[in-house]
Amino acid sequence: MIHEFGFGSGKQLVDIPDCVSCTELTANTDVHFTAEDADVKYSLEHPIGSDRLKNIVKKGEKIAIITSDITRPMPTHKVMPALLDELEAGGVDLNDVTLVFALGSHRKQTDEEKRRLAGDHAWKRIHIEDSDPDDCVHMGYTSNGTPVDITRTVAEADRRIALGNIEFHYFAGYSGGVKALMPGVSTRAAIQVNHKLMVRPEACAGRLEGNPVREDIEEAGRMCGVDFVLNVVLDEHKNIVRTVSGDPVAAHREGARCLDMLYTKNIKERADIVIVSQGGAPKDLNLYQTQKALDNAKHAVRDGGIIILIGSCAEGYGEKTFEDWMLNSGSPEELTGRIRKEFILGGHKAAAIGMVLMRAQIYLVSEMDPALVARSFMKPYTSAQDAFDDALASMTESGKGGKDLNDIKVITMPFGGSVLPKLV
Repeated sequence: MIHEFGFGSGKQLVDIPDCVSCTELTANTDVHFTAEDADVKYSLEHPIGSDRLKNIVKKGEKIAIITSDITRPMPTHKVMPALLDELEAGGVDLNDVTLVFALGSHRKQTDEEKRRLAGDHAWKRIHIEDSDPDDCVHMGYTSNGTPVDITRTVAEADRRIALGNIEFHYFAGYSGGVKALMPGVSTRAAIQVNHKLMVRPEACAGRLEGNPVREDIEEAGRMCGVDFVLNVVLDEHKNIVRTVSGDPVAAHREGARCLDMLYTKNIKERADIVIVSQGGAPKDLNLYQTQKALDNAKHAVRDGGIIILIGSCAEGYGEKTFEDWMLNSGSPEELTGRIRKEFILGGHKAAAIGMVLMRAQIYLVSEMDPALVARSFMKPYTSAQDAFDDALASMTESGKGGKDLNDIKVITMPFGGSVLPKLV
């Protein structure tokens, strides 16, 4: 059977022999949504744990709307028309509204990128800008010692509205909610202190309560003040299937429950080979972002197995510190040991890859320089089929305890950043 995996704006194909046991992990098909679930306007009219936004805002107030940058699939352009209508219904002058793209530690965006993400409806009517980590307002410290340093446009606004899509996050539990604020529009130093908490075992995908990273994020959100959130859950084709809006915590929790029903996948055993992709652009723009699919795939592979990670990574590593760590460490063990002694933002992604490499091999199918991939302890490929053929040969190699072809277990995750395998 031929399996398709997103790869940039195109795809990679893998033909898996019928004699090989193969399980595909995709969204649960028994979860049904209505038109109202996906309707942004309906959600704004029926907020969760909050008054309607039009009753919260007032004429003359400065409004900051925080949304995701190009590295995220949040369809900002789809939600902005209804959101701006709601603000105008509350008496807001759209000249007082600014849409701020939350860059976190990512690169600045071009005007063309910002316009495409925001949509022409918003681009022509409101001010739009990237967050600026060099122009922030200090608002105190969380109990963890995380500085709450927020980009000035957001910090000085009268009202703050956070947008985002909800998906599993490998140490914050889930994306969405006030994560748009911290780390979205924070300084690199603030992000680094918050992300240090990722080494704790409670900081993991699918966990909110007791997750130290999420708790720190939401404390920062309370200190700065987020008046309203609008979050969406997307299907595997990036269509909105559920919109939640209202209270920053209550609405987010409802969206997370919806995500669990849709994307938590129970498995009875881990596989010899896991083939995983982020699903294509924009989520596989670089290895820094593609790593998220790898982190979900690690729950599906057995110790000593192989993960075939498929991602264009057209922009390479995507972050300088991450690249330096990946290219200048002696072993995966060195990566993981280093992060515990010296937490550095960017290095945390390298350490996360190191943790996977200590359990399984990684075959990376990408557009990256093969020599650089090899230096990063991964086996480079340009073809997913070649990578799979080599993985299969490795698993069945005689004289090394190889398995019979019929005994090989394969799991495919064509939208690996979304699906969270759970061993039962």
